[in-house]
Amino acid sequence: MVPAGDPTHQTVDKLAKLIHNGDTIVDGGNSKWTDDMARAKVLKKQGINYVDVGTSGGVWGLEVGYCMMVGGPNAAIKRLAPFLDILAPPPDEEHGPGWGHMGPTGSGHYVKMVHNGIEYGMMQAYAEGFGLFEASEFELDNAKIAHLWMRGSVVRSWLCELAARAFELEGNDLAALDPIVAESGEGRWTVEDAVEKRVPLPVITAALYTRYETQGRGDFAAKVNAALRAQFGGHAVQRRADG
Repeated sequence: MVPAGDPTHQTVDKLAKLIHNGDTIVDGGNSKWTDDMARAKVLKKQGINYVDVGTSGGVWGLEVGYCMMVGGPNAAIKRLAPFLDILAPPPDEEHGPGWGHMGPTGSGHYVKMVHNGIEYGMMQAYAEGFGLFEASEFELDNAKIAHLWMRGSVVRSWLCELAARAFELEGNDLAALDPIVAESGEGRWTVEDAVEKRVPLPVITAALYTRYETQGRGDFAAKVNAALRAQFGGHAVQRRADG
């Protein structure tokens, strides 16, 4: 479980020199599924299996639950199953086991990638809703609202519960936080794959672009927009104090 990209590549290369025919390497990080498939192809020539495990549950996983999305050859998964049974939360009557075999190598991280893309959209929807509350004429208690929604509303979710926790911790206006939202790759990979497959993902794509906007990557476009309004309509523009 190391960061995607070079750290994973280097770790796998080192492990491949230390293990033997029939052994299995398990990547529990958030690698791109195409990287998994490429590694599996190379390792197969050495008789080494490669299994990818996408894990969701965040830092509260041990407390509130988590799940593991697993990709890899059937024989390797069968051999790993006892370990996965121990690592995953115990099965429940409604949803079954805490891990599942998604398919061949790469499929586990692919499912986790799309999961994270969906997460982007859900987070953005909550953010926009609470943003409208902030702009309303009412003095609303965001934490109180989030807790209330958790009492059976159709938008209840673990993310809603985390929103309540955040407002309680950081205050109703989140005054101490900078309005910058980073992205770790999975949302971008999801959108790239959707473009390649010509599958429309308007919500997830908009959520990804909004994150870029918070990072200042839309600043110049906004300047161009303001300049155009000034040129065609004589609309006033705001200038920087040091400009």
